[in-house]
Amino acid sequence: MTLRQHTPAPAPATSPAPAADVPRWAVRAARAITLLTLPSGIWRLLLAAGLLVGYTEAGYVAAGIPGWGRVYTAAVSVGSELLALLALGLVRPWGEVVPRRIPWLGGRRVPVRAVTVAAGLAAALLTAVWTPFALWWWVPHPDMTPLGATVVGFFYLPLIAWGPLLGALTLAYRRRLRGRGGPVQG
Repeated sequence: MTLRQHTPAPAPATSPAPAADVPRWAVRAARAITLLTLPSGIWRLLLAAGLLVGYTEAGYVAAGIPGWGRVYTAAVSVGSELLALLALGLVRPWGEVVPRRIPWLGGRRVPVRAVTVAAGLAAALLTAVWTPFALWWWVPHPDMTPLGATVVGFFYLPLIAWGPLLGALTLAYRRRLRGRGGPVQG
């Protein structure tokens, strides 16, 4: 008895097939990036809600959190997570072809060079910004309680991986889509 394998029909040319040629490690890395910002984001949202979460009373005020600082702090948390979610575009079809539901741009191919330049610059910037947090515990934090400074250090520690992971994803995206970055015909 021979078993016949079922081969799915090819996707229409107008809609991108799921990116089957994306390495498994890249999908996992993109998912991990979306989780890296959560601990620090939740901590900032607690600050925006008025909780001291590690700060002394004077430190909370000195950090500028009360008033409009709460809005800014919440916006940084939401913005960071949205930026982290963009990493999924490096492994998903919408990172190759703009979804049809997007007015004026739907169905157009995403320019590979623009994505790789933007993602590469973001990876370098994130690496430069977050790598110093590896030294968090050797820097005094007089506006924080000792326990608070330790906990905050652990909440920010995952962000150190954001830049290098994004850099690796960017290289994988470029290798995978090399030669497909030109304009779509038709």
